[in-house]
Amino acid sequence: MSSIPTDPNDPLAQEFIPAPPPPPRDQLSGHEYDGIQEYDNPTPGWWTAIFAVSVFFSFFYFVYYHAGVPDRSVRDDYDVSVAADLKKRFATMGTLSVTEPNMLQWMANPEYLKVGQSVFKGNCVSCHGADGQGLVGPNLTDEYYKNIKKLTDFSKVVANGANNGAMPAWANRLHPNEVALVSAYVATLRGKNLPGPPNTQLGEPIPAWPPLPAATQPAATPTATPSK
Repeated sequence: MSSIPTDPNDPLAQEFIPAPPPPPRDQLSGHEYDGIQEYDNPTPGWWTAIFAVSVFFSFFYFVYYHAGVPDRSVRDDYDVSVAADLKKRFATMGTLSVTEPNMLQWMANPEYLKVGQSVFKGNCVSCHGADGQGLVGPNLTDEYYKNIKKLTDFSKVVANGANNGAMPAWANRLHPNEVALVSAYVATLRGKNLPGPPNTQLGEPIPAWPPLPAATQPAATPTATPSK
Protein backbone atom coordinates (compact mmCIF):
# COMPACT_ATOMS: atom_id res chain seq x y z
CA MET A 1 0.00 0.00 0.00
CA SER A 2 1.50 3.30 -1.07
CA SER A 3 1.76 6.15 1.41
CA ILE A 4 0.47 9.71 0.88
CA PRO A 5 3.33 12.03 -0.15
CA THR A 6 4.11 14.59 2.53
CA ASP A 7 6.69 16.71 0.75
CA PRO A 8 4.95 20.05 -0.01
CA ASN A 9 7.17 20.47 -3.06
CA ASP A 10 5.99 17.20 -4.49
CA PRO A 11 3.24 17.82 -7.12
CA LEU A 12 1.46 14.70 -5.93
CA ALA A 13 1.46 15.95 -2.36
CA GLN A 14 -0.20 19.25 -3.36
CA GLU A 15 -3.35 17.35 -4.35
CA PHE A 16 -3.76 16.21 -0.75
CA ILE A 17 -3.08 19.57 0.93
CA PRO A 18 -6.43 21.09 1.99
CA ALA A 19 -7.30 24.57 0.70
CA PRO A 20 -6.94 27.38 3.23
CA PRO A 21 -10.18 28.53 4.76
CA PRO A 22 -11.73 31.72 3.27
CA PRO A 23 -11.14 34.93 5.21
CA PRO A 24 -13.89 35.84 7.63
CA ARG A 25 -16.68 37.97 6.15
CA ASP A 26 -16.45 40.66 8.81
CA GLN A 27 -12.76 41.31 8.40
CA LEU A 28 -11.57 44.67 9.66
CA SER A 29 -10.04 47.14 7.24
CA GLY A 30 -6.51 48.32 7.81
CA HIS A 31 -7.28 51.91 8.78
CA GLU A 32 -8.65 53.60 11.86
CA TYR A 33 -10.16 57.07 12.42
CA ASP A 34 -10.43 58.52 15.91
CA GLY A 35 -10.39 55.05 17.38
CA ILE A 36 -13.14 53.85 15.05
CA GLN A 37 -12.56 50.87 12.77
CA GLU A 38 -14.72 49.58 9.98
CA TYR A 39 -15.33 46.24 8.38
CA ASP A 40 -13.86 45.67 4.94
CA ASN A 41 -17.12 44.72 3.24
CA PRO A 42 -17.21 46.11 -0.31
CA THR A 43 -20.44 47.44 -1.79
CA PRO A 44 -22.39 44.71 -3.62
CA GLY A 45 -22.00 44.73 -7.35
CA TRP A 46 -25.74 45.18 -7.97
CA TRP A 47 -25.75 48.31 -5.80
CA THR A 48 -22.76 49.76 -7.65
CA ALA A 49 -24.46 49.01 -10.97
CA ILE A 50 -27.66 50.82 -9.92
CA PHE A 51 -25.62 53.81 -8.77
CA ALA A 52 -23.75 53.95 -12.10
CA VAL A 53 -26.99 53.71 -14.09
CA SER A 54 -28.55 56.47 -11.94
CA VAL A 55 -25.63 58.80 -12.59
CA PHE A 56 -25.83 58.06 -16.32
CA PHE A 57 -29.61 58.60 -16.36
CA SER A 58 -29.34 61.88 -14.42
CA PHE A 59 -27.55 63.54 -17.34
CA PHE A 60 -30.45 62.91 -19.72
CA TYR A 61 -32.96 63.83 -17.01
CA PHE A 62 -31.25 67.17 -16.47
CA VAL A 63 -31.08 67.96 -20.18
CA TYR A 64 -34.75 67.06 -20.72
CA TYR A 65 -36.30 68.83 -17.74
CA HIS A 66 -33.90 71.75 -17.23
CA ALA A 67 -32.96 72.79 -20.77
CA GLY A 68 -35.38 75.72 -20.77
CA VAL A 69 -37.99 74.03 -23.00
CA PRO A 70 -41.48 75.23 -22.00
CA ASP A 71 -43.94 72.92 -20.22
CA ARG A 72 -41.44 70.26 -19.09
CA SER A 73 -40.48 71.22 -15.57
CA VAL A 74 -42.44 70.45 -12.40
CA ARG A 75 -43.02 74.19 -12.00
CA ASP A 76 -44.60 74.36 -15.46
CA ASP A 77 -46.88 71.44 -14.58
CA TYR A 78 -47.87 73.24 -11.40
CA ASP A 79 -48.65 76.46 -13.26
CA VAL A 80 -50.78 74.57 -15.77
CA SER A 81 -52.71 72.89 -12.94
CA VAL A 82 -53.28 76.20 -11.19
CA ALA A 83 -54.46 77.79 -14.43
CA ALA A 84 -56.85 74.87 -15.08
CA ASP A 85 -58.29 75.28 -11.60
CA LEU A 86 -58.80 78.99 -12.15
CA LYS A 87 -60.55 78.33 -15.46
CA LYS A 88 -63.05 76.20 -13.53
CA ARG A 89 -63.67 79.17 -11.28
CA PHE A 90 -64.32 81.35 -14.32
CA ALA A 91 -67.11 78.99 -15.35
CA THR A 92 -69.20 80.48 -12.53
CA MET A 93 -68.36 84.06 -13.55
CA GLY A 94 -69.61 86.25 -16.30
CA THR A 95 -67.52 87.44 -19.20
CA LEU A 96 -64.68 89.68 -18.08
CA SER A 97 -65.16 93.22 -19.25
CA VAL A 98 -62.04 94.63 -20.93
CA THR A 99 -61.54 98.17 -19.66
CA GLU A 100 -58.33 99.91 -18.70
CA PRO A 101 -59.07 99.86 -14.92
CA ASN A 102 -59.96 96.16 -15.11
CA MET A 103 -56.82 95.31 -17.06
CA LEU A 104 -54.69 97.12 -14.51
CA GLN A 105 -56.29 95.00 -11.78
CA TRP A 106 -55.65 91.80 -13.72
CA MET A 107 -52.04 92.82 -14.32
CA ALA A 108 -51.62 93.17 -10.54
CA ASN A 109 -53.27 89.83 -9.77
CA PRO A 110 -50.76 86.93 -9.75
CA GLU A 111 -53.42 84.24 -10.07
CA TYR A 112 -55.10 85.88 -13.05
CA LEU A 113 -51.69 86.29 -14.68
CA LYS A 114 -51.07 82.54 -14.35
CA VAL A 115 -54.11 81.94 -16.54
CA GLY A 116 -52.90 84.49 -19.06
CA GLN A 117 -49.44 82.94 -19.04
CA SER A 118 -50.92 79.47 -19.60
CA VAL A 119 -52.88 80.74 -22.61
CA PHE A 120 -49.75 82.45 -23.95
CA LYS A 121 -47.61 79.31 -23.61
CA GLY A 122 -50.25 77.18 -25.26
CA ASN A 123 -50.87 79.41 -28.28
CA CYS A 124 -48.34 82.22 -28.72
CA VAL A 125 -44.79 80.94 -28.17
CA SER A 126 -44.33 79.68 -31.74
CA CYS A 127 -44.44 83.29 -33.00
CA HIS A 128 -43.49 85.40 -29.99
CA GLY A 129 -41.06 83.11 -28.13
CA ALA A 130 -41.36 81.41 -24.76
CA ASP A 131 -40.80 84.67 -22.87
CA GLY A 132 -42.24 87.11 -25.40
CA GLN A 133 -38.83 88.01 -26.84
CA GLY A 134 -40.08 87.57 -30.40
CA LEU A 135 -39.44 85.01 -33.15
CA VAL A 136 -41.37 85.50 -36.39
CA GLY A 137 -43.65 87.81 -34.42
CA PRO A 138 -42.58 91.06 -32.73
CA ASN A 139 -40.76 91.34 -29.43
CA LEU A 140 -43.37 91.92 -26.72
CA THR A 141 -40.90 92.90 -24.01
CA ASP A 142 -39.58 96.20 -25.35
CA GLU A 143 -41.15 99.68 -25.57
CA TYR A 144 -42.08 99.50 -29.26
CA TYR A 145 -45.60 98.69 -30.45
CA LYS A 146 -47.09 98.60 -33.92
CA ASN A 147 -50.78 98.00 -33.23
CA ILE A 148 -51.01 99.01 -29.56
CA LYS A 149 -51.63 102.56 -28.38
CA LYS A 150 -53.42 101.81 -25.09
CA LEU A 151 -54.02 98.80 -22.86
CA THR A 152 -57.39 97.82 -24.28
CA ASP A 153 -55.86 97.47 -27.76
CA PHE A 154 -54.25 94.18 -26.70
CA SER A 155 -57.55 92.32 -26.52
CA LYS A 156 -58.60 93.74 -29.90
CA VAL A 157 -55.40 92.49 -31.54
CA VAL A 158 -55.68 89.07 -29.90
CA ALA A 159 -59.35 88.69 -30.79
CA ASN A 160 -59.29 90.14 -34.32
CA GLY A 161 -55.71 89.60 -35.47
CA ALA A 162 -53.46 92.14 -37.17
CA ASN A 163 -51.06 92.76 -40.02
CA ASN A 164 -53.29 91.25 -42.72
CA GLY A 165 -53.56 87.91 -40.99
CA ALA A 166 -49.91 87.54 -39.99
CA MET A 167 -51.26 87.77 -36.45
CA PRO A 168 -54.26 85.39 -36.55
CA ALA A 169 -57.59 86.16 -34.93
CA TRP A 170 -58.18 84.13 -31.77
CA ALA A 171 -61.74 85.21 -30.96
CA ASN A 172 -63.17 81.98 -32.40
CA ARG A 173 -60.59 79.77 -30.66
CA LEU A 174 -60.30 81.23 -27.16
CA HIS A 175 -62.84 81.98 -24.47
CA PRO A 176 -63.37 85.74 -24.05
CA ASN A 177 -61.91 85.50 -20.54
CA GLU A 178 -58.78 83.87 -21.99
CA VAL A 179 -58.48 86.70 -24.50
CA ALA A 180 -58.81 89.22 -21.68
CA LEU A 181 -56.26 87.59 -19.38
CA VAL A 182 -53.65 86.77 -22.02
CA SER A 183 -53.87 90.43 -23.04
CA ALA A 184 -53.16 91.45 -19.45
CA TYR A 185 -50.27 89.00 -19.24
CA VAL A 186 -48.68 90.29 -22.46
CA ALA A 187 -48.99 93.85 -21.17
CA THR A 188 -46.91 92.89 -18.12
CA LEU A 189 -44.04 91.75 -20.37
CA ARG A 190 -43.31 95.33 -21.34
CA GLY A 191 -40.05 96.68 -19.95
CA LYS A 192 -38.26 93.34 -19.62
CA ASN A 193 -36.34 94.17 -22.81
CA LEU A 194 -35.32 90.59 -23.57
CA PRO A 195 -33.01 90.19 -26.58
CA GLY A 196 -34.73 88.69 -29.58
CA PRO A 197 -33.95 87.93 -33.20
CA PRO A 198 -33.27 90.83 -35.59
CA ASN A 199 -36.23 92.74 -36.98
CA THR A 200 -38.53 91.95 -34.04
CA GLN A 201 -38.41 95.51 -32.67
CA LEU A 202 -41.38 96.90 -34.58
CA GLY A 203 -43.45 100.05 -34.26
CA GLU A 204 -42.94 103.15 -32.16
CA PRO A 205 -42.59 103.84 -28.43
CA ILE A 206 -45.86 104.62 -26.67
CA PRO A 207 -46.66 106.20 -23.28
CA ALA A 208 -46.11 104.08 -20.18
CA TRP A 209 -49.02 102.17 -18.65
CA PRO A 210 -50.81 103.78 -15.72
CA PRO A 211 -49.58 102.60 -12.29
CA LEU A 212 -50.88 99.23 -11.14
CA PRO A 213 -53.12 98.96 -8.08
CA ALA A 214 -52.19 96.83 -5.09
CA ALA A 215 -52.29 93.08 -5.78
CA THR A 216 -55.74 91.59 -5.30
CA GLN A 217 -57.24 88.13 -5.08
CA PRO A 218 -59.70 86.85 -7.73
CA ALA A 219 -62.72 86.87 -5.42
CA ALA A 220 -62.07 90.48 -4.50
CA THR A 221 -61.71 91.72 -8.09
CA PRO A 222 -65.03 93.15 -9.38
CA THR A 223 -64.21 92.73 -13.06
CA ALA A 224 -67.00 90.51 -14.41
CA THR A 225 -70.39 91.24 -15.90
CA PRO A 226 -73.23 88.76 -15.22
CA SER A 227 -73.76 86.03 -17.80
CA LYS A 228 -76.97 85.98 -19.74
